[in-house]
Amino acid sequence: MPELTASTREAARRLGVSDTAIHKAERAGRIAREPDGQWDIDKTRRRLTETADPARSPLASSAGADGTPFARLKVAQLALKVEAQRLSLDETKRRLVDVNEANAALDEIGSTMRDALLNWPARVSGLIAAEISVDPHLLQTILQSHINDLLTEAADRFDPAGLGGDRSSQP
Repeated sequence: MPELTASTREAARRLGVSDTAIHKAERAGRIAREPDGQWDIDKTRRRLTETADPARSPLASSAGADGTPFARLKVAQLALKVEAQRLSLDETKRRLVDVNEANAALDEIGSTMRDALLNWPARVSGLIAAEISVDPHLLQTILQSHINDLLTEAADRFDPAGLGGDRSSQP
């Protein structure tokens, strides 16, 4: 049989809190009267304990405040604050990189490497052809073909079909 009382002051006395605390908790929606207007002491104590601030409520500290939803929420809130401060510190110390800046730098590096590879056969084919006594134009054409194949293979590996958007798809 639940312990019921119609008086807010009596409920507060049985719970060990002030009647003002009961009124505030009721206005905040943390606790509610039974449909008949009475206070169920056990149910009210349980709700007050679950929603109490451990630093301020005598009910929270007596019920093992670490297990209450409010206490878990406060711990989670503190963890989020610490994480935000850590990220802010990392940003201040330049440990974090802006995604757009990183992508732009990678694009710049990639295009520079691609251009260097595409120009390489024209620069070295004459020297290599002289060393092995072959036609320089033929050697340059062969080198360019193999460099183009290499770049196409690398592009396909790093940008599977359809994801890049700026390259035309080849059948």
